[in-house]
Order: sequence, then C-alpha cells, then structure tokens
Amino acid sequence: MIHYDDYVIECIEQEIIQTYYDGKIDYTEHQNLLTLRKVLLNRQALMHQQDLLPDIIAFNEALREALSEMYETARRIYRDTLSCDYGEHLEVTARCYLSGNYPPLHPLQNDSRDELWCALRDSGYNPLYEDGVSLSTLTLPSDFRESFDDFIGMTCPPPNWNEGLDPELTKDLHLISAFHHLFDHTHFALTDFIFVRDFRTEITMEVVTGE
Repeated sequence: MIHYDDYVIECIEQEIIQTYYDGKIDYTEHQNLLTLRKVLLNRQALMHQQDLLPDIIAFNEALREALSEMYETARRIYRDTLSCDYGEHLEVTARCYLSGNYPPLHPLQNDSRDELWCALRDSGYNPLYEDGVSLSTLTLPSDFRESFDDFIGMTCPPPNWNEGLDPELTKDLHLISAFHHLFDHTHFALTDFIFVRDFRTEITMEVVTGE
C-alpha cells in the first residue's frame, strides 16, 4: 500500500505551495523542493508497480489517444491553409498538456491539491514541461513527413519507453516517449500523472516570412 499522505511529503508539498504563491517570478531556488518530492514519491511508487500497473497502462493509452488527435488535427489545419494566399508561409505548432483540473482519480483528494497541481504545471517551476507532455513540439511543415509512430517514439527498438520501471513487469506495455518525458525529464512524480485521463491541446499558427 502506498502512503500518499506521508508526513514528510505533506510538509514538502505545503512548502511548494507557499513558495509558489509568495509572489516571486523566479522559482529556480525552489525547484529542489520538487526534486526531493519526486524522489520520495517515486521511491514509494516503484516498490508497488504491480498495484499501479492498471493506471500506468490506462494513462499511456489515454496519452496516446490525445496525441493522435492532436497530430491529426494539426495536420488537417496545415493542409487546409495551403489553399490560402499565405499558406505556404504558415507554420503550425501543436502542444499537448495534462488537464488543468487535478485528476479526480488520484487516491489523495484534499483542498490543497488544486494549488499543488497548479504549481506542478507551471513551466517556471517545471521548466521541461514548457512544451507539454512531449520533449519537442509537433511543428509543420518541418515535421510533416514524420509519422505518428515517429512522433511518439514507436519506431525505435524496442518500442517501449520504460526506463526506470521494472523491466520485466513493463516489457510489453509499449510506453510512448511522452510517458518517459514526463517520468524522467520533468518534476512530475509517477503518481502525479498516471491518474490523468484528460488533456489540453494547444495549436498555434504563425506566418513565417523570409529575411
């Protein structure tokens, strides 16, 4: 059983919330709090991977579906603009983010969770999350020839981004690269994001002019 209400973690989270809302813009000095929290939570979680496996699988599938929808929508928008006068100079950028709402499936629910979730999703506090769940954005036309499997990292052997997890337990999960990015590169703990099922897509268009 994972003890999400561990007293030490609770104290760290309260400090994160306090420093996040103290009005400062530069959060660099406080990122060690996020690192410590992530290490402590992941240490607990990784001892109970069998219990968490259904949510790891469900999150990975929900994330794949959200990225697939974003991928197709961005490509459709780009193709539709080619008939416009500025179409060939248009750049479309797509990003996918975890929902702004604290995951209702998370076992720990209390009044401070929304504030903590807000801090975790702030790129000032969590800089490698600035472009969302993926390490790089989907940018068209430069990425137009990239297949969806390329984009989610399923074309490199083996097609399973399970570094840091039990290799035997997760060997057949086909975890996508965005899962690895959230787990390994950002300040989210494993149990922060595996209960998420909703996502927010951001697609922007910019007319690029040559110098």
